[in-house]
Amino acid sequence: MKPKNIVFLGKSIDNYIAGKNGELDWLDMIPNPDQLDMGYNTLMNEVDAIIMGRTSFETVLGFDIEWPYTKPVFVLSHSLKTIPENLKDKVTLLNGNETDVLNTIHKKGFNNLYIDGGKVVQNFLKHDLIDELRLTTIPIILGDGIPLFDVLPMSLEFEHVKTEVFYNQIVQSCYKRKR
Repeated sequence: MKPKNIVFLGKSIDNYIAGKNGELDWLDMIPNPDQLDMGYNTLMNEVDAIIMGRTSFETVLGFDIEWPYTKPVFVLSHSLKTIPENLKDKVTLLNGNETDVLNTIHKKGFNNLYIDGGKVVQNFLKHDLIDELRLTTIPIILGDGIPLFDVLPMSLEFEHVKTEVFYNQIVQSCYKRKR
């Protein structure tokens, strides 16, 4: 079976994934009394590992919670040189171009990957390396922030797979890359 790279992100109506200062509090603005995972557990059951950028990694470290991932995490960074001691068996630092990084990860036996983080997602899209987009829209217009999409060298066609609505407000749409 062909390896798969999946993006699973929350975004604003105007396609920002974080506020201009990196804030994410708006992602929880709609109460979730039933603690719905909105597809996250399904995603985690589908993937072998997670790829994220330095900023996402540092954001997760700043949450002041136990490390939330049970899957291996690969952090892409040119500037980060070390991983906290308590995460050395859970997190691997990598740098290089997207194709080389994927080859390295695939050689380790990880094929279905959760691609996370603004710049990482944008760079994978620029190299046409995203197979699925699972985008959850929160009903807010941020007006500025970290954009989901950046300029691409070519158009990428996706086909709609499904859309779900949670709490009559949060809209999650899933797309597969047309090949």
